[in-house]
Amino acid sequence: MDAQDDHVWLRRYRPRASDLIGERVLVTLAGPGTDDPAGAVRDVLGEEDPLAARLLGGLAPRLGCPQVRPLLLHWATAVESRPGLRWMWEAKELLTEEAVEVIPDVLRELAAHRETAIRRSRAYGETVFLRKSTATTLRGVVWTCELIDEPWVVPLLGDVAVTTGTGVGGSGAHARSELLANAAIGVLARHGGLDVVAQLARVQAKARKKTILTAVNRTLAEVGERAGLSPEQLLERSVPTFGLGPDGTRTEQGLCLSVNGRITFEGRRTIPKSVDRELLAGFRATAKQLRKVLAAERFRVERALATERGWQWRDVCAYYLDHPVTGASARNLIWKVLDGPAGLPVRMDGEWELADPAGRRVRPSPGTPVVLWHPIAHSAEEVRAWRDHLVANDLRQPFKQAFREVYLLTPAEERTRDHSRRFARHLLRYGQAKALLSERGWTGLSLGHWGWLYGSGVSEATKELPGGLTAHWDFHLDEDSIDRDGGGTVSICVSGDLHFTAEGRRVPLAEVPPLTLSEALRDADLAVGVTSTGLDPEGHGEYWESYGFGELSETAEMRRDVLARLLPRLAIAGRCTLSGRFLRVEGDLRAYRIHLGSGNILMEPNDAYLCIVPGGGGDQVFLPFEEDGGMLSVILSKAFLLAADTAITDPSITRQLR
Repeated sequence: MDAQDDHVWLRRYRPRASDLIGERVLVTLAGPGTDDPAGAVRDVLGEEDPLAARLLGGLAPRLGCPQVRPLLLHWATAVESRPGLRWMWEAKELLTEEAVEVIPDVLRELAAHRETAIRRSRAYGETVFLRKSTATTLRGVVWTCELIDEPWVVPLLGDVAVTTGTGVGGSGAHARSELLANAAIGVLARHGGLDVVAQLARVQAKARKKTILTAVNRTLAEVGERAGLSPEQLLERSVPTFGLGPDGTRTEQGLCLSVNGRITFEGRRTIPKSVDRELLAGFRATAKQLRKVLAAERFRVERALATERGWQWRDVCAYYLDHPVTGASARNLIWKVLDGPAGLPVRMDGEWELADPAGRRVRPSPGTPVVLWHPIAHSAEEVRAWRDHLVANDLRQPFKQAFREVYLLTPAEERTRDHSRRFARHLLRYGQAKALLSERGWTGLSLGHWGWLYGSGVSEATKELPGGLTAHWDFHLDEDSIDRDGGGTVSICVSGDLHFTAEGRRVPLAEVPPLTLSEALRDADLAVGVTSTGLDPEGHGEYWESYGFGELSETAEMRRDVLARLLPRLAIAGRCTLSGRFLRVEGDLRAYRIHLGSGNILMEPNDAYLCIVPGGGGDQVFLPFEEDGGMLSVILSKAFLLAADTAITDPSITRQLR
């Protein structure tokens, strides 16, 4: 048996021996003693996970060629948490032109890679992202990017950090590969520059694992300290423009890239074949990055609203209103002078002013402190005026601001003092609820599997808040939904109490700042509204009945408020009325009542349930904000369908109408 066979035998049949001997010895045993490029790549990566197999199938001739193979073997020795000086020196000596050309293709494969579910037996399965040997080698690839000065390095490392730093399905409090996420963040940190900050902002917006967020925040703080800026100031100063002009477009040779990421040619969506292919490819790559930054910016600005961040007016103008990317969101938001008037931004004589619904204007001086307007601090009359103004002028906000739900203390919460049961006792789809809460900054929720096997059926989601506060939301298992044969996989969880702590002690709800309390309860309401099993008539009959047709939450009450403004503008206005918890729609065959919380439908006169799978139609209606959860669009879609019930041809629906 030769050295190469020894290496393969050890890894395949004696994994413990392989671990004990160590990666460096195994790579030496593999050696470049073969003229077969695929064999050389297989010796390093194996074929034990889909990404390794894909690299072997598509990039083996380039990775295993004589010019790259020595560096490939060196990559497999990246076993430390960060590269040492000797490791980097060797990588620099081995780096060739051919290696520089293949590295971005490897990183693109990694950034596009997703986990795979593998069933080992009837009773056991696992979700695999990367095997250790693949991850170790790819860490070496990432480290080597520190030696390369090419424009693709920073955005590709950002893509890698986002993919590997987020959990299964792209969300959750875990990471697909913390090893690779930290490697990418580390190289970005050592690279420096404002273009790096934009990529770190993407990671910050998507990742939820605390150790990764800590690494991102530490890097931002270090870069900001060198520039004399706070992390937030650094983020807002480093948003790329992508070559867009003040109007939010970039035009070259008839091609036009808009701030929404759409590419047109002389006003048409169809791109003719005569367009320069290289230019078009560049536009498409830019559009892809632009859409990612837009999502991160929306997240960042909404977080500023929820945390009451303040600015000086000159910074708002420079980094928000005048910015071709961030400005697409910021110009449709209401800004407020601290202890003064509020308004939507309008440009007059080259300067930005704030205009209120009555048309009154104010031009803040450059040093004036301003914040984003939040309805919790304003009268019902002022809130109503802003909502009417947005609808009347077809102004669409990037997230709910004027129409934002407000959660004030209830008498029940005043009695319980230190905890809220407002969103307790709801049956939620566990995986979906965990993912949604993770996207909104909650961490720690973990039910089933090892916890269930060892007798623990409880967990909590936590979120760090301004002022040193932490929100805690309790959850426990729904025993009937446990997959006992699959090791305790949970499909349904039950929500519990929500409380706040500071420095380890419980804080009475009355002492939590009203905006902080409202935003935490808003997260809970959204999680219940989107993931409740009350939306599914197939199970949990009593709960489905109470949730699907019961009292409205603040989110559902907000839908009612929006519908009251939108209905008079709709073609079906004469057939629709708002009645208590329902939108009543008069069809030609029957009358229908759509519940404003769940979207469930009852048919008159006998209140028979009508099952309709949500379809298109509602998205044709102007909404004054981008939705969380999409239920308002679902309700409008159903209303349009039922108002013309004689035109329905779907047999799954017509059977129920008879």
